[in-house]
Amino acid sequence: MSIRTLLGLAGLSLALPSFSQSTSASVETKEPNSAYKSAYTGQTRIGAIKSTTNYEGKVLSEALKSPWGITSMPDGRLLITEKEGTMRIATADGKLSAPITGIPKVNPSGQGGLLGVRVDPAFAQNRMIFWVFSEPLADGNLTAVAKGKLSADEKKIEGATVIYRATPAYKGNLHYGGRILFDKQGNLLISTGERSDKVTRPQAQSINSGLGKVIHITKEGKPVAGNPFAGKADARPELYSYGHRNVQGLAFDPATGDLWETEFGPRGGDELNRVEAGKNYGWPTITYGIEYSGEKVGEGIQQKDGLEQPVYYWDPSVSPSGMTFYSGDRIPEWKNNLFIGTLSGMHIIRLVIENNKVVGEERLLSDQYQRFRDITQGKDGALYAVTDQGRLYRIDKK
Repeated sequence: MSIRTLLGLAGLSLALPSFSQSTSASVETKEPNSAYKSAYTGQTRIGAIKSTTNYEGKVLSEALKSPWGITSMPDGRLLITEKEGTMRIATADGKLSAPITGIPKVNPSGQGGLLGVRVDPAFAQNRMIFWVFSEPLADGNLTAVAKGKLSADEKKIEGATVIYRATPAYKGNLHYGGRILFDKQGNLLISTGERSDKVTRPQAQSINSGLGKVIHITKEGKPVAGNPFAGKADARPELYSYGHRNVQGLAFDPATGDLWETEFGPRGGDELNRVEAGKNYGWPTITYGIEYSGEKVGEGIQQKDGLEQPVYYWDPSVSPSGMTFYSGDRIPEWKNNLFIGTLSGMHIIRLVIENNKVVGEERLLSDQYQRFRDITQGKDGALYAVTDQGRLYRIDKK
C-alpha cells in the first residue's frame, strides 16, 4: 500500500499534483453491465481530464453521524443534516454545534431519514430553514418537506411545519429522492423517488402521483403558478418534471440558469439530466441500466419518442448524490464545472459541460475511500462535502 493511500485512510489532507488539462481515455476502466449503445457520441465514458491547479481535500471533522445534506449559511458557517433526525452547524474550520432539536420525527431506516436542507434566501432576517425528510405515517412512509425557524440560541427549530407530502405513502424504505433548492423567485424545487419496488415504479410515469418527480412549490407548499401541468385534468399542479427513478442531485447552472439533476440507475444507467418543465425523463420505460438480477428492465429499451435522453450516463454505477456547480474564483479552471458526490464510486466527479454536453470528466479524492453524500460551495468560495462515514471535507486550492 502506498504512502499516499495510507495517508488517505488516516484522514489526512492530500494535495494532488498538477497535471495538464488534456482529454484522454475515459476515467472509467471497468466493463459496463450491459451492451447497450448510447444515443450519441459522448453520452457516456467521455475523455478524462486532470486539474492543473494544485488543490487539496482537507478533513475538517470526522464527528458527524451519517450526514446527508449540507448548505451554506449567510455568515459562512455550514448547516448539515444527519440521517437519524438532527441538524448540526459547522464552522469553516470544522467545529460542530450540539444537535439541533425540534425537528419532526423521521423514519431513518433504509434510505430514509433527515435529508436535504436549505436556508431561506432571507434567512438573515427571518431565520427560516427548509428541509426534506422521510415521514412515517400510518399507511407507510413518504417524502415530506418542512420548514421552521432556527431559535436565537441555535439549539432548536421553532414552529416546525410540514408544508408538502409526496403522496401516496408506501410501506418501504427506499428511494425518497430528498434534495431541495430555491429558485431565483424564492420558490422550492424538491426531488422525490419512485420508492424502488416494481409495484411503485410505474408511478414515475404518472402525472397524478408525487413519486419519481421534481416538484415545484412555494414556501407555503402550494404549486407555483405557471407549472407545466397546472389546469390539466388528472395531473398534479405541483409537478415540474417526471419519469425519474431516485433524484439525489439538484443544482442550477450559474452561467445559464438551467436546472440539472442526477439520479441513480439500477445496475448501471445512473443519469445526468438537464431538467425542463413538463418533460418526461423516461424511467422505467427507457434506461441504460439493468435489473440487479441481471435481467433487462421492462422491454429493455433505451430510446423512445417523447422521452428525454440523459445528457450523460454512467455504467457501471457510481451512485451520484448531492451536487453543485462551482462559481468561485479560487480555482479558475473549475469555473462553472459541475461537482457530484458519489457513493459506490467513492469519489467526487468533476464534469466540464459545454453547450449542454459533457466534454470532460475527472475523479477527485478517490484515494479517500469515502461515500460522498453531498457537496456545496461555501461563502468563501471553497467546496465543502460530507460523507456517509461522518467526514466533513474542505476542497480548495492548496
